[in-house]
Amino acid sequence: MPNPSRRTVLQALTTAAVVGATTRIPTAAAAPSQRAVYHLTPPSGWLCDPQRPIHTGGSYHLYYLHSAENNAPGWWQHATTTDNVAFTDQGVGIPMGTDFPVWTGSGVVDTANTAGFGAGAVVVLATQPTGGDRYDQEQYLYHSTDGGFTFTAYGPPVISNPDHNDWFRDPKIHWDSARNEWVAVIGRWQSMWFYTSNNLINWTYKSSFGYTTPNIGGMECPDLFEMTADDGTSHWVLAASTQGDYSGLPDTYAYWTGTWNGTSFTTGGTDPQWLDWGWDWYAAVTWPNAASPTTSRFAIAWMNNWHYAARTVPTDLSDGYNGQMSAVRELGLARQPGGWYSLLSQPVPALRNRVTRTVDLDSVTTTGSVDLPYRGSSYELELDISWEQLNNVGLSVGKSADGTRHTNIGVFQGSVYVDRGPSDRAGYTFGAYTQSNAPIDPAARLVHLKVLVDKQSVEVFVNAGHTVLSHQVYFETGDTGISVYADGGAATFSNITVRELG
Repeated sequence: MPNPSRRTVLQALTTAAVVGATTRIPTAAAAPSQRAVYHLTPPSGWLCDPQRPIHTGGSYHLYYLHSAENNAPGWWQHATTTDNVAFTDQGVGIPMGTDFPVWTGSGVVDTANTAGFGAGAVVVLATQPTGGDRYDQEQYLYHSTDGGFTFTAYGPPVISNPDHNDWFRDPKIHWDSARNEWVAVIGRWQSMWFYTSNNLINWTYKSSFGYTTPNIGGMECPDLFEMTADDGTSHWVLAASTQGDYSGLPDTYAYWTGTWNGTSFTTGGTDPQWLDWGWDWYAAVTWPNAASPTTSRFAIAWMNNWHYAARTVPTDLSDGYNGQMSAVRELGLARQPGGWYSLLSQPVPALRNRVTRTVDLDSVTTTGSVDLPYRGSSYELELDISWEQLNNVGLSVGKSADGTRHTNIGVFQGSVYVDRGPSDRAGYTFGAYTQSNAPIDPAARLVHLKVLVDKQSVEVFVNAGHTVLSHQVYFETGDTGISVYADGGAATFSNITVRELG
């Protein structure tokens, strides 16, 4: 949601990037189009938080926060998809009232008519800042009887703010089939609160889940769902987008696995796991795969970060919009050798249906740097990297013809990293947030990478997808080359395949 209460030190950023500021998007195109090819972008204007999609009428219906100006009050924009790759804009879903914006929430299909709006009605709970005060955040209900295309406001808040001294936002609703009731989780500062209801209108507070050490900030866009793992056992997952940079951790989706007993969530592990280690995978939502809802889920996130979100970006000038969603991922829950359970991510399989050309490249062994015989701006790159002894190994994407501009993806001293600093432009820089790192086994001598490159983004999936790093990148039009590199020894790059995406 537009984030006026984000408690991050932003003094080093420009005035337009300070929380609560807005930037008017220029209307005249001043550069060649740089619109993403296979990522969801708004028709124009500002895009931020996705709302968890619902499945009805044979399509997934995704809503997202949208406004005419950067980080300004807005509405829910509506888009539909059948494959989680190609999205069709459906216009405004829930409009903004007079000085009364709609913030983040979630919708469900009320198949059993528990709310009384009709069997199959789409019912939404969404946060609204009552009275304009940043802490007067309460949960309002909307319902739709035409499949999620138009909505009617219910009236007063259905979940009132209990104390008005902290944020209280982003309700996520889940049906608890074991107890035949709805469960809502609401994000607060360093905690999440649970409510239950039989009818989506009358809600009862049950308990809270807190996490304060290390400090990962507030819990935005919380998530709660049940999933069957690869060993057949069932687990509940509780998650939220957090500010992990307070403690040297990701600014993305933190999650815990455990149990839900109808009153409280219990986890066997104190610290969260992370679904992404990059700088730009925030306000994420997950939803069940309609084809296998107990074992497979999809996920999407806003590719931005509140450290720099509310400022002008290259696509403001070239295409009149600011913001894109990540590629949709498919999630599975897998038991790890230590006995815990982790979510594994891979690009949604339907992305392969968008491949327009496949290019297989010869293996390369080098002790330096080698340019690959390929140039492109929207593709999936897959390869294996192996080595015996070296200091640093990786590849560069978005490489300019003179080699000065590029984004590096590699392995160094027990970390896999993405460094987008060499892709910064004059007037567009990520400053202290140029590089992200994720842990990798320091004894590893082989890594498999799947890299999604689009006009202004890079998403890196490592090995089976336990680790992912997602970034927006300020590529210029000519940044289309790929090279590989090794430092301090020899590395072999094999099974190199580029799949161009249309």
